[in-house]
Amino acid sequence: MEIGFLIIEALKFIFPAYCANGAPVLAGGGLPMDFGKNFLDGKRILGKNKTFRGFFFGLLIGGLVGLLEVGLFGYPVLFSFVSPLGALIGDLAGAFLKRRLNISPGGLLPVIDQIDFVVGAVVFSLPLSIVSWQLAAVVLIITPPIHLFTNYLAYRLKLKSNPW
Repeated sequence: MEIGFLIIEALKFIFPAYCANGAPVLAGGGLPMDFGKNFLDGKRILGKNKTFRGFFFGLLIGGLVGLLEVGLFGYPVLFSFVSPLGALIGDLAGAFLKRRLNISPGGLLPVIDQIDFVVGAVVFSLPLSIVSWQLAAVVLIITPPIHLFTNYLAYRLKLKSNPW
């Protein structure tokens, strides 16, 4: 498969997950998903930045983008739900890991911060049989620079408190 075509296919596939991952910063605030509770190790489960409002707003935005792609590109309808849900669950897994490593909410964990949501979206989309290993590999390669750029942009727009 030609690399240019594969990059375009990867961007089309992952776009609902990108939107789901980025949208919570716009809705922000509200009740933390861990209810302010600590895990067995005495550290917060997820942290103050993972809220129900952000999660469901991300799911809504990612789902709407996914539905648009269902119409445009013929993806299965279930894709519009599983890709954003996988992205958000992947991001929560990354937050859980960061708390275990004593990294504060908003703190940097290189690589994990850039791909946790992508891994979630890919894994949740696997049962739909629309993800090849080549597509998944390209998504994992192109996402870190895109993620860093969009986070920097959100920081410059004062939507985020740090540039990563």
